[in-house]
Order: sequence, then C-alpha cells, then structure tokens
Amino acid sequence: MTNRFPPPPVAALILLLALAAALSAPAQAQAPASAWKPDIVLTVPSYPFTFVGYGDIRFTDPANIKLSNPAARQAEVARIAQEKPAFVVISGDLVLSGSDPQDWKVFDVETTPLRQAGIEVLPVLGNHDVHGSAQPALENYFLRFPQLQHRRWYSARAANLLMFMLDSTSDDGPGSEQWRWLERGLDALPQDADFVLVALHHPPLTRSQDKMLGGGHSPRPLEQELAALLEKYQKTMRARIIVLAGHVHNYERYQQNGVTYLVSGGGGATPYMIQRTAEDAYRDPGPTYHICNFTVDGGELRFQMLKLSLDGPQPQWTVKDSFVLRTSEPRRAATGQ
Repeated sequence: MTNRFPPPPVAALILLLALAAALSAPAQAQAPASAWKPDIVLTVPSYPFTFVGYGDIRFTDPANIKLSNPAARQAEVARIAQEKPAFVVISGDLVLSGSDPQDWKVFDVETTPLRQAGIEVLPVLGNHDVHGSAQPALENYFLRFPQLQHRRWYSARAANLLMFMLDSTSDDGPGSEQWRWLERGLDALPQDADFVLVALHHPPLTRSQDKMLGGGHSPRPLEQELAALLEKYQKTMRARIIVLAGHVHNYERYQQNGVTYLVSGGGGATPYMIQRTAEDAYRDPGPTYHICNFTVDGGELRFQMLKLSLDGPQPQWTVKDSFVLRTSEPRRAATGQ
C-alpha cells in the first residue's frame, strides 16, 4: 500500500533545501573560466628565460645502436645541462620500451646531468613509453615524474607561457575527454598569456609517410582535427600558438593559419628521411639529431634549432633554423605566476 501521509515538517524542510542546492549548483563542465587553473606552475627567472624542446630519444642499452644513438642522446643531455634552461619539454618516446625497467634505469643514469643542474623535465607520453604492458609502463613513467600526479595529460604555466601537454596515445579526438579538457583550457586562457605551447607525440603536420623507405609516419586524422581546432582558436586569440610534436625522427617546421608546427624527433632514435620541398623552412633531407631552444622575452619568442654533428672528436652544434614570434602587447617582466 502506498504511503500517502506527508513527510514530517523537519524532513520536508531538509528535502527542499537539498533540492534547491542541487538545482543551483553548476555542473563541473560549466564552471566559470575564471576558475580554471594550470596543473603545474613553474617559477622562472626574469625575462628572458629559456627552455628546450626535443623528443624521440629512446633511452636504452647503449650497446643497442640500431634503434637509438647513445652518443647523440648523451651529447644532447650534456648540452642542455650546460645551457641550464628553465625547463625541458620532451615530446614523447623517452625510452625504447616503457615496460622495460632496464630502459628506465638507463634513462636515470643518462639524465643525471639534468637533475644535477636542477632542470625541470615536462614530458608527454609517446607510443614507446607505453610499449609492452601498459600498466607497468605507466608506473615506470609516473615514478620518474611525480609532479604529474598520474595525469596522462596536464597543463603548465611559466610566466606568460601556457602549455598544454597532451597524450596522443589516448583518445585525443573531437568529443573525447582530453579534447573537452583542452577546449576548457583554451576558453579560459589568461589575458596575460602571450604564448601557448601544445606538446604531443604524434604530429598534426608532417611530410613523412608510413611507407617511406627507411621508415616514417603519416599524420593521423585525430591530430589533423586537433590542428583544425587550434587554428580556429588562433583566429581570435592574441597569444601565439606553437605545436611541438615528435614521432617522426627528424626535424620539420611549418606554419598554417597562424599556428607554428614543429616536429622535433631527433633525440636519438634511428633517423627518418623527409621529402623536403622548396617552400619548407628547413630543407636538409638527411638525418637531423638536434634540440630546440626557445627564448621567451616578454612578448617576443625567439627560436633556434641546433643541429648536432658527431663527425669530429667533440660534438659540434650549428644553428640550422630560427624564427621569431611576437604578440601585439609585449611584456617586460616575468610574473612567476
């Protein structure tokens, strides 16, 4: 039999208050833009400050020279430690096999100069970082980067530079959790952000192809849709967007609809050849072990690609590509926010 008696007055009041609170509480996805905060905030020195980007290092047994060049990756780490940038962004494939603890031990040993220099490392996941059994691979990864708090994608801020570090080994296409997360961050972009760096492993733009002689990777549809999203935002955004990717073991630079695209996969993995064109910013068809140097000086960002040569008794570095990006409202003092 249905109970038709009214609830006691106190119980009814509690019920009404709970209902009112539920109706008035905004959903998490509809939180105001002002509530958005970056996951990691880096303290940087006053302008100018520098950071380095590169990827596809594949730390592994130094005896394995077929899949990674130990001399190249060690020279790159030594160069970065010498320059002492504010931080380093690695565009994926830190190790050869993420589930292999021995590869991570090599990572620990060969990156010791970075830790000794106090240089923060901000990584993104590459396909080799989750290679093998995914669970132990991620455990190995997050053990080295506790500041990520087990986030597979995350945001970071350094003064007027905002970074979105994506996981292209997970679903990053339209409607995915990661896609919606990125849209929320771009919608809430702080007014004092002059530059936006989007880092991920799989490149939205590349001239590489899956069936190229010697190996290669075609751009994937999901990252191409991501490029369209970023270019849509760039149309109305004062801040300049730079995309840093890897996966293709070489260097490429393109500009499309205001967005600058960099492929930096020359950290040590066996090089891929690129079919360059006369319109390319960088036209060297051969192997390109390298690092990318970024200098943020208020509303100006200066870039240099330093190519590594191992032909002589000592590593040789040559600036082989460079560009400058500027915003309309330059800033002259780092905020440390």
